[in-house]
Amino acid sequence: MSQPNPEIPMLNVQIDGTWHQFPKGTRVIEACRQAGKFIPHYCYHPRLSSPGNCRMCMVEMGMPRMTPDRKPVLGQDGRPEIAWMPRAQISCAQDVAEGMGVRTDSPMVRECRTGVMEFLLINHPLDCPICDQAGECRLQEFSVEFGRGGSRFLDEKVKKPKNVTLGPRVKLDDERCILCSRCIRFMKEVAKDDVLGFVDRGSFSTLTCHPDRMLDSNYSLNTVDLCPVGALTSSDFRFKMRVWFLKETRSICTGCATGCNTVIGSREHKLYRQTPRENDAVNQSWMCDAGRLDFQGIDSLARLAAPRMTVDGDRTTADWTEAIAAASEKLRGVAAGQLALIASARMTNEELFLASKLVRSLGVASEHVDVLPRTGEADGILLSADRNPNTRGALLAGIASSVPGSNLPAIAEGIRSGRIKGLLVLRENPADCGIPETDLAKLEAFVAVEMLDFSPLKHAHVVLPSAAFAEKRGSMVNGKGRLQRLNRAVNPPGLARDDWEILRDLLAAVDPATPAFPQIEDVFHDMAATIPAFAGLSLGKIGDAGLALNQP
Repeated sequence: MSQPNPEIPMLNVQIDGTWHQFPKGTRVIEACRQAGKFIPHYCYHPRLSSPGNCRMCMVEMGMPRMTPDRKPVLGQDGRPEIAWMPRAQISCAQDVAEGMGVRTDSPMVRECRTGVMEFLLINHPLDCPICDQAGECRLQEFSVEFGRGGSRFLDEKVKKPKNVTLGPRVKLDDERCILCSRCIRFMKEVAKDDVLGFVDRGSFSTLTCHPDRMLDSNYSLNTVDLCPVGALTSSDFRFKMRVWFLKETRSICTGCATGCNTVIGSREHKLYRQTPRENDAVNQSWMCDAGRLDFQGIDSLARLAAPRMTVDGDRTTADWTEAIAAASEKLRGVAAGQLALIASARMTNEELFLASKLVRSLGVASEHVDVLPRTGEADGILLSADRNPNTRGALLAGIASSVPGSNLPAIAEGIRSGRIKGLLVLRENPADCGIPETDLAKLEAFVAVEMLDFSPLKHAHVVLPSAAFAEKRGSMVNGKGRLQRLNRAVNPPGLARDDWEILRDLLAAVDPATPAFPQIEDVFHDMAATIPAFAGLSLGKIGDAGLALNQP
């Protein structure tokens, strides 16, 4: 828990009869939360401005009763007596003040909440059984806890547009919208794309896009997360699965070096969605659409599901024992100075560490080892210019050159000239590394650890099928030097295996004297004993929020 800033004055506030202290500038709704008092709300979000739209967060407020000479009247306990205001006040747009009193569950407050819920439900459609938000809908939850349990409204409900395409990834059902404006404020204040707004007035107000615009921002799906009802839904997730059936796994996004914290939703070994998980040190409460939908490639028809070998020009499937033995024989058959290894900065620290051990066991020259860099334009929000999630981990493991990718041209030239006769590729397409298929066909040993089948692999002597990011465990270091943890949500298809297991078995076949690593925790333990940045750490100590590494 963070320590209070000594430069910010602390204010005394009474909440439901108990006095607390909060820093000046704390919102009343946040002060109540910190005091263990939940205030229901719709429009309020701690990372957005507070418009006070929904009125659901009303509480009783009061200030100290004053004497004629402007001194607080003290009670028998020595604390100020509170003069309560005659009307309830919203707590989302009011900061705490010295001596303030707050009642969160008085008869007046309960009556106000019941009235607000009744107004919100007047024109709301009764379509909960077919609504995608069912199971995580604030309107459902609060109607049960704070609603009347019945409707007194007898007139016809107002009809509004349904199934509106706001953008390529977001659908709108305007009848469900409660005008909280969260989506509008997010697009303006966080995504910096002021594309949404309300038109018309009163009961006929509707959410819409600016003329000649669509909700096509790379952060558009955050509006679906923010929507407290079922007005905004994901076109990808829509009508696919009830949320209460999903198994939730805490993990991280591997789309770039930011490493946004995520929750992966799966059922029966199938992924259905990936949503952001709150972490102030990394992504706050958001993530980009590209990273959020990155899991879709996991179910690709091009997934490799069994080891594959080329024997006398014929490609055949094999079991793991045969494939590992064949790969080891091929790699050991090439002279140390004639072997190259290309790894990936999308691999975990544990995998890169085992790859570095393999480099030493095979005697691969340092100038024949590297990773493929991926770069793009940073957007100033979350998307990093480094599109690899673990470049720092590759540098720490010694797999990447000091300038990642700088060795790749020399490796490609060595293969072209015949000076390099063997190549081990880990989770990369050789074509992306500047090595054409005609040169791959000349290699005496070409071994690949890969998740997807692609054209250059037809020249590989051994192909070992690996796992996707949601199918493995391990750790990565993001662009700011924060160590974070991947967790397995689903199993790999067929006979595919976790990359660290593949590299462990390959290392044992190449060098039988290598210590055994029964579990990935053992790999991390060895890594922590070898690499100073990980000293004293373990996979369990990383935790769900990660931790900052002590590194230059």
